[in-house]
Amino acid sequence: MIEKIFQISTDVRYVAIYRDGKLETKTKDNTESASSSKSDKYEELIANPVMLKVAYQRGNIDCGGLDYLLVRYGNFFQFILPVSWGHVSVCIDKDADPIAIGNKVKELYLNE
Repeated sequence: MIEKIFQISTDVRYVAIYRDGKLETKTKDNTESASSSKSDKYEELIANPVMLKVAYQRGNIDCGGLDYLLVRYGNFFQFILPVSWGHVSVCIDKDADPIAIGNKVKELYLNE
């Protein structure tokens, strides 16, 4: 699935799949202004699950649920898709259209 996500756009910099407590990641070679792999690991194991939990709980109060999270860091976007077994996280170039790319990621998982 990681390779399929990279095929969506050349603007995909990094992909992580956190499935049932196991993390799999891949970073595009020669990525400019990339965060460290150790930082990425903790983002996937701690930060993203916590942000998803908070947004999921808030969304279920009176917002119609949670579809995805999109974070805009200084150097890139991070698209985070909650799925029943964990999450899919895609780092996207800052000059790209993260919603269009994120929707294509969602389509991959809906058709899986």
